Amino acid sequence: MTDSLNGLWCRILLLLHVGALLGGCAAAPPEPVYRIGFSQCTMGDDWRRAMLAGMEKELSFHPNVEFQMLDAHNDSELQRQQVEQLIKQQVDLLIISPNQSGPLTALTEMAYNQGIPVVILDRRTASRLYTAYVGGNNLEVGRTAGRYVAQLLHQRGQVLELMGRPGSSPATDRAKGFAQALAAYPDIRLTAQVACDWQPTSVLQQLPAVLRAHPETDLIFAHNDPMARAAYQVVTQLALPHPVRIIGVDGLSGPGNGLQLVEDGVLNATMLYPTGGEEAIRTALHILRHEPFTKENLLKTMVIDSANVGPMRAQTEQLALQQHDLRQQQQRLESEMQRYASQRTAVYLLLVSLMVASLLGVFAGRSLRINRRIRRQLEQQNAEISTQRNQIAQLAEAGRRTAEEASRSSEAKLRFFTNFSHELRTPLTLILGPVEEMLTDGAELAEGQRQDLQLVRRNTQRLLRLVNQLMDFRKIDVGKMSVRATEGNLVDFVRELMDVFEKTARRRNITYRFLPAEPVVQLWFDGEILDKVFFNLLSNAFKYTPDGGQITVSLQPDLVAHIVRVSVEDTGRGIAEVDQPHVFEWFYQGTRSSANSSGIGLALAEGLTRLHEGSLTFRTQPGHGTTFEVKLPLARPATFLEAGPEPRPAPNAGLLPDDELANPAPPLARTDATALVIEDNDDVRNFLLQKLQPYFQVSSAADGLTGLRMAGETIPDVVVCDVNLPGLNGLEVVARLRADWRTSHIPLVLLTARSAPEEQVAGVQAGADLYLTKPFNPTFLVESLRTLLRNRDQQREHFRRELSVDTATVAPQRVDQKFLADLTAIIEANLDQPTLSVDDVARSLGVSQMQLYRKVKALLGTGVSDYIQSLRLTKARLLLLQEGSTIAEIAYLTGFSSPSYFSTAFKGKYQVSPSEYKALHTPGRL
Repeated sequence: MTDSLNGLWCRILLLLHVGALLGGCAAAPPEPVYRIGFSQCTMGDDWRRAMLAGMEKELSFHPNVEFQMLDAHNDSELQRQQVEQLIKQQVDLLIISPNQSGPLTALTEMAYNQGIPVVILDRRTASRLYTAYVGGNNLEVGRTAGRYVAQLLHQRGQVLELMGRPGSSPATDRAKGFAQALAAYPDIRLTAQVACDWQPTSVLQQLPAVLRAHPETDLIFAHNDPMARAAYQVVTQLALPHPVRIIGVDGLSGPGNGLQLVEDGVLNATMLYPTGGEEAIRTALHILRHEPFTKENLLKTMVIDSANVGPMRAQTEQLALQQHDLRQQQQRLESEMQRYASQRTAVYLLLVSLMVASLLGVFAGRSLRINRRIRRQLEQQNAEISTQRNQIAQLAEAGRRTAEEASRSSEAKLRFFTNFSHELRTPLTLILGPVEEMLTDGAELAEGQRQDLQLVRRNTQRLLRLVNQLMDFRKIDVGKMSVRATEGNLVDFVRELMDVFEKTARRRNITYRFLPAEPVVQLWFDGEILDKVFFNLLSNAFKYTPDGGQITVSLQPDLVAHIVRVSVEDTGRGIAEVDQPHVFEWFYQGTRSSANSSGIGLALAEGLTRLHEGSLTFRTQPGHGTTFEVKLPLARPATFLEAGPEPRPAPNAGLLPDDELANPAPPLARTDATALVIEDNDDVRNFLLQKLQPYFQVSSAADGLTGLRMAGETIPDVVVCDVNLPGLNGLEVVARLRADWRTSHIPLVLLTARSAPEEQVAGVQAGADLYLTKPFNPTFLVESLRTLLRNRDQQREHFRRELSVDTATVAPQRVDQKFLADLTAIIEANLDQPTLSVDDVARSLGVSQMQLYRKVKALLGTGVSDYIQSLRLTKARLLLLQEGSTIAEIAYLTGFSSPSYFSTAFKGKYQVSPSEYKALHTPGRL
């Protein structure tokens, strides 16, 4: 048995070794697949077909290239569409042989700017924005032809030139080079140039008349060999009295092409013009492989005449034969590679099958023996496990039901507190707003009345602070609160917070000290979070410290532990032993808690400290005081988000007495501005109407849809909108007002009971100019509205400066700018119509006259008629600067009913008459 196993393993190892050898012979990873698109202007001539043959020859060495050629058939518009198609297909590289330079320039630049490499082949575009150029040096072709003509004519004679398509770069450059070369030989005269569009048929139609007009012609230079062959036919038919020499351009091999024509004596010579197909593919592959390449690839030219036409033809025929052999060898190689791949796959499958079969045989025998031995053990254990599993399932089901009930109970409690907190903000707005206004508007109040109002304000602020703490509790519980830290001096931060309690300490004769170990302790911290932590600790200390007691705040950095300790120590009654384990539990009030304790403050402080990657602990001695200690990391934790430097709001001192009242604010003046209030709560809506009516003309709506309709009909100057509205909520109202050109300019203020930062961000993103949380100060709201209206007046002046015919029209990047651009375009298009009215403009825009008037008045501060008149006069001023126009003509061109009315209006605006203005701006006149 052992010998047979050893033999089996030897065979397996041998098979593995053979497989490894075969795997080692595998080819290197193939090149990535490249997609090249080629836009050819035409395939209707032999030279273009030779270009494509050269490309295919070079591509035969690169099977990883997918090549797509599109033929435009000499149609520039069709070629433009084909190039757009290749760009949309996102080819890896684009080769273009333009039919004409101009039509493809913009598309070439667009592809280049989108990151698609562009290779220009043979004919250039009108831009330098391309990756590489491959083609003959047409300027040098023309020069070489000119020098050869001078040599052939012994520097004397009459020459006629048959040109290619006007506008194509080869025709332009060949004619330019030919003229430059002939300029050196004054006795050679270029008698005529005939544009034949590269076509022999055009030569047959035009050349006879030209030769009859110039019978003295000694030589014809054609821009390609097909036109030269057609010229030979015309000369033969006309039977001119003296021989006419003919030279062409291309030098292709094959029947009827340049080499054959020179060899047969039809042409005296032809200029070699390489197709550049192979060079274009080589350059493209250098670009795609990120290898060095030359941007300008100019191909050489030479003269082919009777002296060298034989060797040239033999060389081209040999190259064609070699290319044919190479193509056959490549096909044979591909066939062998496919056969090799198929056989290799079969061998791998056979090896894998043998290995799997061998291993299965070995393990099957062993498993059979083991299974017999353990089967009996498993049967016994299965019975025991089945009993235990049933017991565990019963316990798990009971635990799951208990956990689900606890989770539902906790979630219901949290949801209740959160919703209840939001609901409290609306009545708090209606309480705190009037109280603040009565205390700060300078009204005559009796001392008792003022004290009662201060008591109401203190307790309203305290209730608001409890609401905010419930909101923070909810955010911490669901993980919606994050730390946004800035680097600052923690000593200054704590000292500023302590200053809020200074008056309370003096009034109650409490010794109140701050003992920092260092004057500066730099720390990354979130002021909004630490403000609530330390404020709760200080409020707690003042609550339980008797008059005449002592409160000490110390701050000590610990460089060894990389932390900073901030402790708040009081001399109060301490914490009872039975309460100590529950100090940081939510809603726990303790056995000796005061009647106004909510059981939230310390739990919130501990949760916020943990959120800040710190810890909050305490030590206490009943009857002698308590010390709370906050530990914060000196280094910035990775979980902190960096926030920009923002002013930290003053701490909420709602629990502290107000010893001094703020100075009364100066009374606000009434304006003619209109305001729309959208609020579903009747009390809050009536409160807003009462506070805004002394300063604005106010209308109101109780839901979002009604408010949206009223805003579109009345175009108010400002809108105040609640977020929580029935049907269409406040964010949707703001978004629709911003999207409607009639109301897009209106300043928008959102009111809400939700104060979370992400909710405020959502309001600003929807398009609100101001986001106020309830409760709010009515005076602050009024001042904010007035500020928004002032800002709109400044924007109005900006639009009036930019929207003038002597400057560019404002780009329609925003709804207001697009409206003004459309308005100006309609007026300017009908500026010569004296009967143009406001009703005509409103009808063109699809709005009523009243809506148009209110929109233009809000944006430009002027009426529609005045704006039309301003555009007429501005246009007239520009026309007066042009020569050849009379004042009467300008008056009628700008829509004035008579020249006299035009002169009166012009002088009223510019303080000079049209004739005086024209004289002042005409050169040479005073």
